[in-house]
Amino acid sequence: MTPGLLFDYVLGLADDALILGHRLSEWCGHAPLLEEELALGNIALDLIGTARSLYTYAGAVEARGRDEDALAYLRDVPQFGNLLLVEQPNGDFAVTIVRQFLYSAFAAPFWRGLVGSRDATLAAIATTAATETAYHLRHSREWLVRLGDGTAESRRRAQNAIDDLWMFSGEMFEPPAAALIGAGIAIDPSALRPEWDGSIDRAFAEATLERPASGYMQTGGRHGRHSEHLGHLLAEMQFLQRAYPGATW
Repeated sequence: MTPGLLFDYVLGLADDALILGHRLSEWCGHAPLLEEELALGNIALDLIGTARSLYTYAGAVEARGRDEDALAYLRDVPQFGNLLLVEQPNGDFAVTIVRQFLYSAFAAPFWRGLVGSRDATLAAIATTAATETAYHLRHSREWLVRLGDGTAESRRRAQNAIDDLWMFSGEMFEPPAAALIGAGIAIDPSALRPEWDGSIDRAFAEATLERPASGYMQTGGRHGRHSEHLGHLLAEMQFLQRAYPGATW
């Protein structure tokens, strides 16, 4: 197994956490409730903290002198390997909650599984992430049920969000390089599908929401093929570095 495989794997996980964390941070000052302002901000901080740990490890694996800041701020769209789901715009509050729930329902068992990785650094990062993601899942699930089983308007918005985002959910289960799984470093995400399906179906039933019938799925994020939304996100997130290259505090 080459170091490049491990680097790409860790980098993709870091990109997931950074991009979703940044998306949630965009709610700062705009959340519908003060309590939710704090909750979304804390989830964003959790994700960005996970991203920092993963980027630091990715830089060490690559051994080319790139630190967490270089990996976050000095790459352009085709170099990012995040899932398409996490880069989708916030939309209204229902869209943000559905996006978070679809991702967290996968991330919770994923990080629990990665705790058993033979890579000690990944296992340590996963231990912290698993604890945090359990809260992310509970929070987004509770809101999904409130929205779906609330007013006619909140249910309509939640169902529309599910219908729009569903096609990005299949990419989460695409496996990484077989060598990583064989070495016990990575886990096969397809094995998590039954637990994810169960979480989705139970939550949707309680929220009186419907699972889309379409099986069509978008893919390509792990290989640098992204929607137009990521370019706009990076332009904002990387503005300071782009405007003042190499600036330090």
